[in-house]
Amino acid sequence: MSVILLLLAVVLAIASLICYIIILVDAFQQEVMQGILCFCCAPYMLYYAIARFNHEKKGLILAVWLGSSILSAILQMIAEGG
Repeated sequence: MSVILLLLAVVLAIASLICYIIILVDAFQQEVMQGILCFCCAPYMLYYAIARFNHEKKGLILAVWLGSSILSAILQMIAEGG
């Protein structure tokens, strides 16, 4: 059972990484300094994603990025604990 949970956690982490890269590329396209701040500073990345990120599917990208990263962390803790 723990192997299945770990595999699901990895799949969710990959989905989160893809959305993170989409937001990061947008930040670098806007301004290089914003991209560097997003890459180096997690609170600024969250601020940029909510306030400055403009994409036609912004809601979906943010939901997958934040939701899948949280679910991935929870599933990984459950799999390692059980």
